[in-house]
Amino acid sequence: MIGLRKIIFFLNDTLCLTFALLGATWLRFEQLEPRHIQLFFQMLPASIPTALCIFYFMGLYNRSLRFTSIPDMVAIFTAVTCVSMTKVGFMYFNQEIPFSRSILILDWILSLFLIGASRLTPRLLLIVADKEPFRTYVYGKSKNRAKRVLIFGAGRAGESVAREIRRNEHLPYEIVGYIDDSPSKFWQMIHGVRVLGNRNAINRIVKEHDVDEIIVAIPSSSGDTIREIVRLFRDSKVRFLTLPGMQDLLEGKLLSQQLREISVEDLLRRSPAEINLSEIAAYITDKIVLITGAGGSIGSEICRQVLPFQPKALLLLGQGENSIYGVHQDLQEHPKLGGTRLVPIIGDIKDEGKIEAIFTEYKPQIVFHAAAHKHVPLMETNPEEAVKNNIRGTFNLVKISHECGIERFVMISTDKAVNPTSVMGATKRVAEMVLKAYAKKSATRFCAVRFGNVLGSRGSVIPLFKKQIERGGPITVTHPNMIRYFMTIPEASRLVIQAGAFGKGGEVFLLDMGDPVKIADLASDLIRLAGLEEGKDIKIEFSGVRSGEKLFEELLTAEEGVTATRNKKIFIAKPEEIDEEKLVVNIVALLNAAQSGQKGQIIEGLKTIVPSFAPDRDHIYNETKFKNNPRLELKKAKGHLKVV
Repeated sequence: MIGLRKIIFFLNDTLCLTFALLGATWLRFEQLEPRHIQLFFQMLPASIPTALCIFYFMGLYNRSLRFTSIPDMVAIFTAVTCVSMTKVGFMYFNQEIPFSRSILILDWILSLFLIGASRLTPRLLLIVADKEPFRTYVYGKSKNRAKRVLIFGAGRAGESVAREIRRNEHLPYEIVGYIDDSPSKFWQMIHGVRVLGNRNAINRIVKEHDVDEIIVAIPSSSGDTIREIVRLFRDSKVRFLTLPGMQDLLEGKLLSQQLREISVEDLLRRSPAEINLSEIAAYITDKIVLITGAGGSIGSEICRQVLPFQPKALLLLGQGENSIYGVHQDLQEHPKLGGTRLVPIIGDIKDEGKIEAIFTEYKPQIVFHAAAHKHVPLMETNPEEAVKNNIRGTFNLVKISHECGIERFVMISTDKAVNPTSVMGATKRVAEMVLKAYAKKSATRFCAVRFGNVLGSRGSVIPLFKKQIERGGPITVTHPNMIRYFMTIPEASRLVIQAGAFGKGGEVFLLDMGDPVKIADLASDLIRLAGLEEGKDIKIEFSGVRSGEKLFEELLTAEEGVTATRNKKIFIAKPEEIDEEKLVVNIVALLNAAQSGQKGQIIEGLKTIVPSFAPDRDHIYNETKFKNNPRLELKKAKGHLKVV
């Protein structure tokens, strides 16, 4: 049904086309004699009805006058050109009508002008009629004071931000200008707003224009760039917003659903982990997959990352009923669940009988072992629990996996297993050794993946810092030189799954953790992101290195070297020779000490198995020693990897 709005469009375009043809005839002959009027009426039937039909089917009558823009002008250009081509055809096949090319050209030009003007005029009148200033109308439609925002980035994303703010009445923003580092863009106008300078001028611009918020509209920007932007405002309480990434722009999500405050993940933004989908699908699709610690941060994310590859069943094993219930509910609503069967299982990996029953009943083919006690200070005071869970639990899983002949077994390890100073790190190193020992004699492809801290995990320092900021401080940092590697949970999980495809048996894979981050700098950044000033609003206090902690973590032992894999973010440590018979004897003694709660014997047992375990190591290095950075790192030089 044709509504009133389309009827008005029809009448408007009829008048525009009529005057365009009449004007073209007059301009051609510079007068309107009877023969000219006759020519006008002869061409009119080919002009009006045909043109209206073309305009209708090309969608010109489904467009909003309020938001007429360049795409609308392009559509008008295309439609009017089609009409003119139709007229050329009409004149060519109707030889009785005198043919005039100049009239057709003039008619095309006038039609474009009149119809284009008829679309733009209502929008201009709406703007002029508004009582607020032009820029406020366009960029801040709220009746309250619009927030004055500065857009960092005058590229495509920045233009998209401005365009969405202009169109969306629920975004009460007034854009005061753009910031861009490209000299060629200085003083350019984008949607009526000028590029005011580069990042070095940000502080001046913020003060001069009374900026409330800065929108970082560079989806491809690195963590270093975002950290630099944030740190330029040490003395300012300006609020930061950002876009999550280019993928969301490509998916066409609304800006109002994308804009969010800058997070720690943005400060540490890393290039996306590339994985080989076909390699992963080859070993997961249509298989029964068991994930231990499925309710934890890493375990639950591995579940989410595995699900799109459509395993036959996903066995969710964990001790905590609430966490397993939560991840089970979450996965049931996952858009890529497909035909995968979800099986929540409450059980303890230390219970050998329970593990045997699970393997007998469900017959898993792939195991991702993420269950572990990981909290360093807690395990220092409860070493027997670390031994029972991290060593005995892993031993049970590895032994039963070998006996049942499962295909692959991937264990989550930690960088704290290298030259360990903590009970937790030492027990994870022993778990790696158990896995390597079985790999030598088993058809099962056992492997471990070693990496550092992950953002957002339950034991992460980030949630603690945020709680301390909410309480008004202070933020407690153990040492001014404490540094750690960080990566996001999804990235770590994807790389763990990819490493599983590379495993042949007995490998310890290392993940490229990027550059280490000073914990004190991270605390300072969090204070600024909260719109507060370090030292004035929130103080940072140093509490001292806790038992079992190191100032910096290591990825390799001195004996280990690395080789590259097909994935540039995954490396393989040099194989370690394991005396299985001796290892088993020492582990039995260690487990007996843990069972009887003899903490002294536990420490001595760990030292026996892991000679590099140094629980009494002096953790506070002097400044000279720290600057020399004695840790082992992966360095890329001329395309090769070496340890320095």
